[in-house]
Amino acid sequence: MAVNYKELKNGGFMRQVQKNHFSLRLKVVGGNLSAAQLAVIAAISEKYGDGHVHLTSRQGIEIPFIKLDDVDTVKAELEDGGVNTGVCGPRVRTVTACQGNAICPSGCIDTYPLAVEISDRYFGRELPHKFKFGVTGCMNNCLKAEENDLGVKGGYTVEWIQEACTLCGVCTKACREGALTQADGKILLDRDKCSNCGRCVKSCPFDAWKGEPGYLVSFGGTFGNLIARGQQFLPIIRDKETLFRVTDAALDFFNRNAKPSERFRVAIERTGWDEFKREMEAAYNG
Repeated sequence: MAVNYKELKNGGFMRQVQKNHFSLRLKVVGGNLSAAQLAVIAAISEKYGDGHVHLTSRQGIEIPFIKLDDVDTVKAELEDGGVNTGVCGPRVRTVTACQGNAICPSGCIDTYPLAVEISDRYFGRELPHKFKFGVTGCMNNCLKAEENDLGVKGGYTVEWIQEACTLCGVCTKACREGALTQADGKILLDRDKCSNCGRCVKSCPFDAWKGEPGYLVSFGGTFGNLIARGQQFLPIIRDKETLFRVTDAALDFFNRNAKPSERFRVAIERTGWDEFKREMEAAYNG
């Protein structure tokens, strides 16, 4: 019986140079695996591969040298151990994320639960081309959100609490955008300059700044044959309901307007950024 290599690739089994051998891509949401899952992966690599794994550039794991005859067995044993295979081809790929505010002091949002929600909502969805989500916790942008088709970056909407402020000046020094100035016994915030980074909140020793977390979304990033920075044009999004309206609208736009094998960025540019922005702004406004 002929081997359906396309179906195998869709399920994460990528052909190697070596005949009838595959490098199996695993689903690793947000870069997180348990120690038990790692043990299962190691055992599979020893038993069915050549004893090593490859860590991909998108926080994934691949097990090389899986033989064609072992494909079904490997998949079943991984699933029994709580490890799922990834996907390739024209569909939503595994969602990546940094550690976020659950671990990182700089984080503005809890990235891993959000990555899981995005994955549960979209992972494996068929589209005209591959589509990548990335979630990063703050303006340090460790995950490089703008390299993704759709990037989510954590930020704060900030408010100065005058009665708690000693006018020590730490926040004005911490602000890299020049959005804060001190005059006449007050701290003045220029919201047009504010990048929602939250450094004023993080740096203040007296809790004189309050920060409400939110999401900054960029669209159309690519890093490969085509290198382009995703564009951020929406205001900070304060709730997940709005965030998912926007992400739903972005994938719907892609599905409706892209030609087969056309990346999201190219589809936006061919259709027109003005039209795309109108649709995203409509989704943002509900």
